[in-house]
Amino acid sequence: MDFSIKIGGEAGQGIQTVGDLLTKVFSRSGFYVFTHQDYESRVRGGHNFYQIRLSDRAISASHKEIDIIIAFDEASIILHESELTDGGTLVYDPVITKKSFEGAHFLKVPFIELATKNGGNPVIANTVATGVIVKMLGHPIEPLLDALPETLKSKDEKNISINREAAKSGYEYAGAHCTRCAFTLSPPSEPMMVIDGNEAIGLGAAASGCKFYSAYPMTPSTGIMVSLAKKARDFGIVVEQAEDEIAAINMALGASFAGVRAMTSSSGGGFALMVEGLSLAAMTETPIVIALAQRPGPATGLPTRTEQGELLFALHAGHGEFPRIIFAPGNPEEAFYLTSKAFDLSQKFQVPVFILTDQYLADTQWTYKKFDTESLVYEDYRLEEKIQQGPDEYKRHALTDNGISPFAIQGASKRLVVTDSDEHNEEGHLIEDGLTRMKMVDKRCFLKKSAITASINPPLLYGSKEPEIVIAGWGSMYGIMKEAVDALSGQKSIAMLHFSEIYPFPGREKFDYIDFLEKAKKTIVIEQNATSQFARLMKTETGYSFTDHINRYDGRPFMIEELTGEIDGLLE
Repeated sequence: MDFSIKIGGEAGQGIQTVGDLLTKVFSRSGFYVFTHQDYESRVRGGHNFYQIRLSDRAISASHKEIDIIIAFDEASIILHESELTDGGTLVYDPVITKKSFEGAHFLKVPFIELATKNGGNPVIANTVATGVIVKMLGHPIEPLLDALPETLKSKDEKNISINREAAKSGYEYAGAHCTRCAFTLSPPSEPMMVIDGNEAIGLGAAASGCKFYSAYPMTPSTGIMVSLAKKARDFGIVVEQAEDEIAAINMALGASFAGVRAMTSSSGGGFALMVEGLSLAAMTETPIVIALAQRPGPATGLPTRTEQGELLFALHAGHGEFPRIIFAPGNPEEAFYLTSKAFDLSQKFQVPVFILTDQYLADTQWTYKKFDTESLVYEDYRLEEKIQQGPDEYKRHALTDNGISPFAIQGASKRLVVTDSDEHNEEGHLIEDGLTRMKMVDKRCFLKKSAITASINPPLLYGSKEPEIVIAGWGSMYGIMKEAVDALSGQKSIAMLHFSEIYPFPGREKFDYIDFLEKAKKTIVIEQNATSQFARLMKTETGYSFTDHINRYDGRPFMIEELTGEIDGLLE
C-alpha cells in the first residue's frame, strides 16, 4: 500500500488545514506518513500545494506521481494534471475554478455548495475536501470527526459542528459519485506520532535541559522557537523573541555564561548578523548551540524554498581561528538525538555547535512509533564539586592538558569568574604579550581537537556492503537517497553514505568510508547547492574526489523519480 495525495490552491484557502487533518487521521490509524509543502512567500494568492504520502511501511520521501489531486484553483489542474497515476483522480469544483474540465480522471465535487448547505461558510470547502479524500481512500470517517476539534480548537462548538457536517457531506458525496475510487488501505494498526524537523529540534532541546532560547523570527527557523514556546511553561524554559539577531545571540551567550543551557537560531541572512557573537563565544569559551536553517540566498533569496548552501558559511563564519562542531541531521529522529548531542558537546568542550537544517527538513513531517529517550545524554560539566581548583586559585581559562578549563557559575560558586573578549590570560584578564597569545590559541584550536574529533561518528551506510555504485550526501538528503537506493537496488549494486556529523570531519577508525568509496566503480555526491560544498569539504579533509556530482539549486526538493532518473542518466 502506497498512496500520494496533493492538495493545491492559493494561500489562504486552507490547504495546510487539509494536510494537517489528513496527517493526524492517517498517523493515528497506524499508517506511515510523509508530507512536504511548496508555498510562496505571500499571505494570499500565488500557487501552493501540500503533498502527503501514506504507506504501510516506513517511507522517507515524496513521489512525483500522484493518486489523488484536490484542486482549489485552476493552476492546480494546469500544473499537476500530468502527475496523476493511470488510476488517479483529480477532484475540483467548477464554481471555484470558474472552468469545467472533462475526462475520466476528473471528479467534480461541489465544495462550495456542500460547505454552505448546513449554514456553513464557503471557507470550509477545505473541510468538505478532507471528507472527500478520506472516503476515496476507503477510510472510516470517525477519526476525521474526532480530529476536527483539535485542529479547530480556536473555534466554538457551533463552528466545529458545522465543520463536522461539512466533512460528512464530502464523505457521502464521494461515496455516491466516485466511480474510480478503487484505493484500498491496509488495516489500521497502533497509532504513531508525527513530527517535523523543527519540532524535533525543539523537543531535543527541551529534553537536553535547554533553559533559555532567544531568536528573531526568520523562515525556516521560526518553527523551532514556536515549538519551544509551546513547551516553555511545562519545561521551565525562557523563550525570548529578540529585537534582532545580534541581540538574540548575545542574550543566549549571557544566559549560557550565567550557567544555563542556551540556544539560538536563524537562517542565513539572520546568522550573518550573529557572526560577531559567534566569535565572542569562541574567545570566551562560552557554550552555545546554534540552529542554522538554510534557504536559498544570497540576500533574502527564495524565503520559503530549500537549499544546502550554507555549509561552508557555518564552517568559516567568524573572525579568527577557533573550533566548532557542525551537525546536519537527515530526518526528525536524527534532529532529536543530534540536538541532544549538540548541547552535550557544547558544554563539554565549551565551543559553539551548529545544527544545520533547511526548509525541506524543517517542514517535512515523518511518522515514528516513538523516540528512545533513554539514549539521550545529559551531564552537568559545571557542577561545583567537579572543579578541582580552590576558590583562591580558580582560573577561568586555565591551561590544561586537554584544553578544557573549569567553568564555574557566577553566583552559585565562591569563585570569581572573569573573562574578556580581548585575548586574555588564564585568569581571564586581557593581555598583550605574544607568548600568552600563542598558548591560548593552542588551547582553543589544538588541545581540544583530538577529543572533539573522537566524538564524531562516521557516515551511515545503507544498501549493498560491496556496491559498484555509491551515492553520498549530507543533511536532508538522507530520506530521498534512501528511497533511491531502495528503488534501484533490484537492478543495481548500490549503497549510500549519509553524513550527519560533518565537522570536525569524521575519522576513519570506526569505519573506513574512504576505502569503501575507492572500491566502488562510480561514486555520486548529491547536494542541493550549485557548487558541491560538501564534496569540496571532503576533498579538503580527506583528499577524496567523487567521480560524479548531482546538484539541484532551484529551491525545490528531489522527488523519488527525479533522483533515480538523474542517477540512471549518469550510469548510462
